[in-house]
Amino acid sequence: MQTPEAGRRQSGKAPAVGEITQGTCDMSGVVKRAAVLAIVLGAVGQAHGAQRPNVVFLLADDQNVLSVGAYGNPEVKTPQIDRLARDGVIFDRHYNTTAICMASRASVFTGMYEYKTGTNFSHGDMRPEVWRKSYPVLLRESGYLTAFAGKFGLVVQGRGICEGDFDIWGGGPGQTEYATAKNKSMARYAKRYPHSTLSYGAFGQDAIREAVKQDKPFCLSISFKAPHKPATPDPRFNDVYAGKTFTKPANFGRAAGAHLSEQSKQGRQYPRFTEWKYDTDYDAEMAKYFQQVYAIDVALGMIRDELTTQGVADNTVIIYTSDNGYICGAHGYASKVLPMEESSRVPLIIYDPRSPSAGRRQRSPSLTGNIDFAPTILGLAGLPAPDNMDGVSLLPLLSDPDQEVRQQLAFINTFDKLPTHCLSVLTKQWKYTYWWYGDRQMQPTEELFRLSTDPLEMTNLAGSAEAAAQLEAMRARYDTELAAWKEQATPYNNYQKYGLLFDRSIPIEQKDIGAKKPAGDRPNAAARRAARAGAEG
Repeated sequence: MQTPEAGRRQSGKAPAVGEITQGTCDMSGVVKRAAVLAIVLGAVGQAHGAQRPNVVFLLADDQNVLSVGAYGNPEVKTPQIDRLARDGVIFDRHYNTTAICMASRASVFTGMYEYKTGTNFSHGDMRPEVWRKSYPVLLRESGYLTAFAGKFGLVVQGRGICEGDFDIWGGGPGQTEYATAKNKSMARYAKRYPHSTLSYGAFGQDAIREAVKQDKPFCLSISFKAPHKPATPDPRFNDVYAGKTFTKPANFGRAAGAHLSEQSKQGRQYPRFTEWKYDTDYDAEMAKYFQQVYAIDVALGMIRDELTTQGVADNTVIIYTSDNGYICGAHGYASKVLPMEESSRVPLIIYDPRSPSAGRRQRSPSLTGNIDFAPTILGLAGLPAPDNMDGVSLLPLLSDPDQEVRQQLAFINTFDKLPTHCLSVLTKQWKYTYWWYGDRQMQPTEELFRLSTDPLEMTNLAGSAEAAAQLEAMRARYDTELAAWKEQATPYNNYQKYGLLFDRSIPIEQKDIGAKKPAGDRPNAAARRAARAGAEG
């Protein structure tokens, strides 16, 4: 069994579907790895009859588990996602190690924690040497046809959004647009699919056909814009939730957040509960949210239909997940970023038709994270994960969903206002967060939740005598994660400072946080909007 400790270790333009590229980007390091790849691929060919599986990786944007029927909500309609869940394995304890899109996507691509990717909005772009060890680059070097569509979500220094590292390109910079015609690489689909969500389904169909035509294994990665704000559902599905009402979760509203730290209330997530009308118009807000997810569900069906039509469904692994969750009024907050379950825990379904788990409707309670995707995808291709990756392959869980791949997982926030920055550590049963920030209005504090019996995080046990032993144990786990941060964080993009700020043993008075103005003195709404224009994922 592999533990986390064992696991730590110039852009051109890609063609549209049907065109072929011979690698217009800097391919430094390819020649050096060629001999190794030849040996690896020879072994893979002997083991799998020279037929490596195709991979479809589908990433929603801001989708929480409440939006999926297979995760227990009978009020939503997700027939295709539910079908995928019946065919594959549902992961019930899957987390994004950072719940903001740029940092999360960097971790997805590279298999590393944020402090090693060095990538987030307020920190900086990814370095080329980090990108060169991402799963799309490594798969392409090994002979896979790679296709990408949707929100790339980050920038690589000197390389932009790296469209030349993919054989087929439908991606875009920044947040991309819901109007297909405004997405340059996807404009050809605009007439038939004016809303972007289904255009990505059509892109996927075309990419599958092209890969079959070329007789190559493929990796199709699609990053949907939906259901990201501003809520813009495809009108063709207006009837799906028209007039519907929805049950609020038991931890909904401000009264259910009174016990949470003051630090967590200093960022945009707290005022957005009212700004986004969860308090006054919950049903309408959730209808729009669920309608956007419904369109993704339809796109998933389009892709699966094409896999069947092309005769490759039996050799194609499908991974469905989201870059982060969405709070939607839980505890009186909204948006994401914070370590609470609604923000950090997301759907994950993996279907491998070749696996013993296929069609058995199995669920895995194992603790998994977005850092696991890159090693998992590389493992499917028979490729070793680079030593720098923090994640582990999830392939063993497809054979035995009950086994463990790690004992703990870190959750990171270094986005938005400084008081909300934090480090958390999770196990299957517990979550611990050290809120390090202090000023005249608040003092550093701790949160400890027993997730096994309190999944809605309604009781903070950090001050409970009955949980004293567990608090010490989780503090020790936290210290282990922070030690890894101090040792491995990039020396650039301002990650080193958190080794001091997040240290429990150092008093707040010894931490340089600038003028200790009370964090509650927030700028007005207009100033906040101006400051964050274009920033959040």
